[in-house]
Amino acid sequence: MAPNPLQQLEACGQSVWTDVISRRMIRSGTLARYIAGDGITGVTANPTIFEKAIVDTHDYDETIRTLGSRGRTPAQIYEALAIEDVGAAADLLRPVYDRTGGTDGFVSIEVSPELADETDATIEEARRFWSDLHRPNIMIKVPATTAGIPAIERLTAEGINVNITLIFSVEVYKQAMDAYLNGLERRVAQNQPIDRLASVASFFVSRVDTLVDRLLEEKVQGANEGARQEVKRLEGKAAIANAKIAYGWFERVFGSDRFSRLQEHGALMQRPLWASTSTKNPAYPDTMYVDPLIGPHTVNTMTLETIEAFRDHGTVNCDAIRQGVDEARQVLADLERVGISMKAVTDQLTDEGVHKFTTSLRALLSAIQERQGNLVGA
Repeated sequence: MAPNPLQQLEACGQSVWTDVISRRMIRSGTLARYIAGDGITGVTANPTIFEKAIVDTHDYDETIRTLGSRGRTPAQIYEALAIEDVGAAADLLRPVYDRTGGTDGFVSIEVSPELADETDATIEEARRFWSDLHRPNIMIKVPATTAGIPAIERLTAEGINVNITLIFSVEVYKQAMDAYLNGLERRVAQNQPIDRLASVASFFVSRVDTLVDRLLEEKVQGANEGARQEVKRLEGKAAIANAKIAYGWFERVFGSDRFSRLQEHGALMQRPLWASTSTKNPAYPDTMYVDPLIGPHTVNTMTLETIEAFRDHGTVNCDAIRQGVDEARQVLADLERVGISMKAVTDQLTDEGVHKFTTSLRALLSAIQERQGNLVGA
C-alpha cells in the first residue's frame, strides 16, 4: 500500500489543519477519522465556514429552538453554536496537544470581523472566547489589521493563544511576528510563563494569484505579442513567490538572538500557517498551493477537497519552501516592473477579506433570526 502523503508531512515538520468545522463532521466521526487516518492536527473556523455549516443544514435547529425560546439574540445563538463546535473539536484534538507537548492540536475561533478596526473591543471578545472555551488548545483568531496588531501583542502578553489571520503581505507578516515577540517579552518581564503559549501567523496564498492574475489579464489587453508573453509568464506565480519570501523572514526572525533569549524561557516559534490553499483557478493543479510550501515549522490549512487531492497525488519534498527563493524574488520584481504593485494588491485583499467575513457573519445572523422565528413559532 502506497504511503499516505499527508502522514509524511509530519516528518517534514509541517502540520495539516482543516479549514472547515461543522457539527455533523464532529458527531459523525469524520473529524476523528481525519485525525487518526491522515494525521490532521488542527482545525480553523471563521464566519464563512460557520455560515455554510449552519445555513446549509438543519443540524443546529434544536439548539436554535432552545436558545431562541429563551430570548437569546441571533448573535448570542451564533456564539453559543460556534463555542460548542469549537470546544468539541478541541476535545477531539486534545490528545494531539498532549502528545506534542502543547505545540499542536489547536482549534481556532475568530473574533467578530466587525471589530477589525477596534483594538479594545477585539481584546474583550478574545478574552471572553478564551474564558468561555477554557481549554489550552484553543486559538483566538485576530486579523492583522492596523487595530489588530496591538490587540495581538496585548493578548499574547495576557497568555492567550492567537492565530493572526488575514496576512497577505510580507510587511504585515513582520508586524505579526513582532507583536508576538513583544507579547512574550512583556510576559517574561512580568515573570509570567511562556512555555505553553502558542501562536500561528495565517499567511494567505491563493487569493493573491486570483487578484494578480486578473490584473495581469487587464495588462495584456491591447498589448503587443512580446509584452503579452512577458505578462502571461507571470500568471500563477505571485502567491507562491510571496509565501517563500515570507518564510525567509520567518527563519530570520526565529533564528535571531532576540528569539533565542525567549527560548531560554521556553518560548515556542510562531509558525507560519499557509491559508487559502485550495486552487481557485481550475486551470491550475489542485495541489498547487501545497506541494511548494512544505517545510519545517509550518502549518497548511486545507479544505477537505485539497486534503483528498493531496492524499491521492501530493508530492512530498520536505525542503520545498526553501527552494526557488531567487526565482521568487525575481517574480515579485517582474510584477512591479509590469505595473503590479504588491502593496496595492495585499492592501486590497486585506480589505476584501474583512468585508467577506463581515458579509458572511451578517448573512449568518439573518439566517439564524429567520430560522429562530420559524422554529420558536412552530
